[in-house]
Amino acid sequence: MSDIPVGPVGGSASVRLPDPEQSPWAALGKRLLAAVAILVGTVLLVYFDGSGYKDGNDPTGEVSLLDSIYYTTVTLSTTGYGDIVPVSDRARMINAFIITPARIAFLVLLIGTTLEVLASQSREMFRVARWRKYMGDHVVVIGYGTKGRSAALTLVKNGLDRGSIVVVDPSPTALADAHADGFAVVTGDATRRHILLTADVHEAQQVIITTNQDATNVLATLTVRQLNPEVHIVAAVREEDNVPLMKQSGADSVITTAETVGRLLGLSTLSPDLGDVMEDLLTSGAGLEVGERDLLLSEVGMQPQRVSDQVIAVVRDEKTYHYYDPVVTQLARGDRLIVVRPSKELPWAPRPGTHADEDFAEDA
Repeated sequence: MSDIPVGPVGGSASVRLPDPEQSPWAALGKRLLAAVAILVGTVLLVYFDGSGYKDGNDPTGEVSLLDSIYYTTVTLSTTGYGDIVPVSDRARMINAFIITPARIAFLVLLIGTTLEVLASQSREMFRVARWRKYMGDHVVVIGYGTKGRSAALTLVKNGLDRGSIVVVDPSPTALADAHADGFAVVTGDATRRHILLTADVHEAQQVIITTNQDATNVLATLTVRQLNPEVHIVAAVREEDNVPLMKQSGADSVITTAETVGRLLGLSTLSPDLGDVMEDLLTSGAGLEVGERDLLLSEVGMQPQRVSDQVIAVVRDEKTYHYYDPVVTQLARGDRLIVVRPSKELPWAPRPGTHADEDFAEDA
């Protein structure tokens, strides 16, 4: 996998994009093994045919194993001092048809390996630069455990492009999982400013914080809010007592994982059917889905109960009301509906016939 440091000197931040093909370091290892094989093979070839060579610096003229190693290294590197030379016809033919091609292959491997490393680094730097160019209004997922991975994949299933999601996590396991899912990864501690700046948190539209420690989540929330006062932050906490602290730290929405799981377990115990329905609502891509959509022009003035979709809440002036609240007895222009619909209808997909379409027509 590719690793391009982009943080300040002394920092540990790096952006790692999922590799579309084999890692260049694996290719480098194979080339080095091939070079060593050529080197060893040539040494053995010269040593076992030592009678066909003459050492001008040795009175006996014999070629030992050490002489074979020396001759191979200076020959393959094209240095060629001339103190050891082939004298028999067989040795000369071996040099012409075996050692000379081996020398060329050895040089190609060395030069090709150097170019491959330089090219891969340049290519990865270009990929990261291009990735940053199209960043903005993206989603940063801090913590890629079970919760973070489920959140990211839910976003993808509901239409968000994988390139718009950036994972921040120091774990090698999380790095491998995020790359397998096609997400870019910033390795490092999300409570540090330069790590979050590497993930472009200051330009993000939303941040999801799901580490396994509530204290880490609180500190990460404080740091994110300081870097981006306008970003929408959704955070997870394990304990209900930490919800007020998380909201005070700057989180817009807080999900209590332990309490939520416990409540679902309790409902499933009291009513297995109700538990199945709740699990269905929480499972993306199957059965029923909860989604938010714009109000249609034909629905203006209607009661929420009379809308074709099953409305459970109405968003008006950035406040959420239950469908039975007297404030939303009649739906008004600009309202958004929280509905329950079959997953096959793509609850989050835009529909024709909204006020946005009317405004677009007026502008045209």
